[in-house]
Amino acid sequence: MTLIGRSFPIIDHSPARSWLWALALGLLSAAGFEPLGLWPVAAVAGGLLVVLVSRAETRKQALWLGWLFGWAHFTLGNNWIATSFTYQAQMPEVLGWFAVPLLAIYLAAYPALAALIAHIIGRKGQGWAFALVFSAAWIVTEWLRGWAFSGYAWNPFGMILLGPFDRPGLAALSPLMGTYALSGIAMLLGTAVVLLAGERRLRVMALVAALVTAGMYWPAPAPREGDLLVTIVQPDILQETLNDPRAFEPNFQQLAGLSLPLDRQDPRPRIVLWPESGMVDYLREGYPQRYYDRTTALGSPIFARRRLGQSVGAGSVLLTGAVDLEIGADESGIERAIGARNAVTAVSAQGELLGGYDKAHLVPFGEYLPMRELLEPLGLSRLVAGSIDFWPGPGPQTLDLGEYGKVGLQVCYEIAFPGQVTDRANRPDFIFNPSSEGWFNGFGPPQFLAQSRMRAIEEGLPVLRATNKGISAVIDPRGVVRNYLGQNMTGRIDTVVPPAAAPTLFARMGNLLSLIWAAIILLTGIVAMRRKAR
Repeated sequence: MTLIGRSFPIIDHSPARSWLWALALGLLSAAGFEPLGLWPVAAVAGGLLVVLVSRAETRKQALWLGWLFGWAHFTLGNNWIATSFTYQAQMPEVLGWFAVPLLAIYLAAYPALAALIAHIIGRKGQGWAFALVFSAAWIVTEWLRGWAFSGYAWNPFGMILLGPFDRPGLAALSPLMGTYALSGIAMLLGTAVVLLAGERRLRVMALVAALVTAGMYWPAPAPREGDLLVTIVQPDILQETLNDPRAFEPNFQQLAGLSLPLDRQDPRPRIVLWPESGMVDYLREGYPQRYYDRTTALGSPIFARRRLGQSVGAGSVLLTGAVDLEIGADESGIERAIGARNAVTAVSAQGELLGGYDKAHLVPFGEYLPMRELLEPLGLSRLVAGSIDFWPGPGPQTLDLGEYGKVGLQVCYEIAFPGQVTDRANRPDFIFNPSSEGWFNGFGPPQFLAQSRMRAIEEGLPVLRATNKGISAVIDPRGVVRNYLGQNMTGRIDTVVPPAAAPTLFARMGNLLSLIWAAIILLTGIVAMRRKAR
């Protein structure tokens, strides 16, 4: 029994061999993500999975094939998480290399569910009809992964269709369908190549491959220019020193030294963007004094804010990552911090607070410990330093800074959630995504940048990234990276904020648009199956 027609005699009825192929295809499919970027390999691997599942004899076999594919896919794609365990002292570093495959056990449930749904609905379908049903199921299960149990939307399969830095690739379709629906298109394209090769329609297969390649490298339209000045600071501070009190002042001086305007005579307003871990000082008033004495300049939030204003100069506004505290009384009636907020704070040149934002999508085990009463006695802890958990904010918000623009704020990993990055009732002019990615190896930061580019394309909004160790970038609404600083570089980007595009269809409808596409693809597959049955 061959896999497809008389070609590719690689898989027989043996479940063991099919399972090995599912694992191998899962690994190959993850190679399409950054920094490898082997998108043709990933697309074909996805297509081979579709054909493999279509040949499953039972629902159980289809489920297992999807799960094994997903387990290998997420284990390789999320390998950068393991490195973060080397920057904390509460748990053994080796635990990171167990954490990634353990997380993949859960995440693999979604490809398994897609395979099961496709097998149930499309069990009488063959080839193209089954491919349509599978792609629709994949869209729905990726959307489900993005919100179930607080959601983990990292690396939808459609990310493989994002082009190089200077062009959007086939991700240019995402304003009309969303990233989740683009994932279904990626599966369909890969399956089309596989099926056409199996049917020995090599000329048609070559044409499809040529069109997809042309779409991936099609030049972006000429850029538009804005007039709001921006300075993005990347201090390249060692991850080990971010929470070291001895390094607080040198780290601040590093940031401040990169922040003054290049031309003090330029009258145009300027925003200065610092990373997620840019500020250890507590900037808000009302905390017990002992908290200011430990970290804040001269023990005064007022002084801390004023020197921040001086560090950026007149005519500028600073947006910086910061930590805010939630204060409450313990059993003895003593006021103490009972929670924290991963925040972004806006500070004027005069040291005034202009508003802020609290991160909503927190990282489990990173910023809070789920089921703390159960897991803490077992020796588990948070990766981020501190003994109290971070609390989530209310969700996407727009901060109106007047002549400095309307800013949408998404901290670090929040940028990975399609349809959840802006306040649709109060559309921003641009999105600011501060991050701290020194935790991760060479796989993590390029994937963060790719997620930011996809959000820019979907929403039709520029995304500005300020990270501690890279990759900081200015991304225009087409997903083109206008300027960037690579990993482990110290520097600044001085440019203008690209203007926003008109609201896209996805910006108006959100993930509902992807689900509508899933329904259209599913109905097309069902119709195709019924016609073949006749």
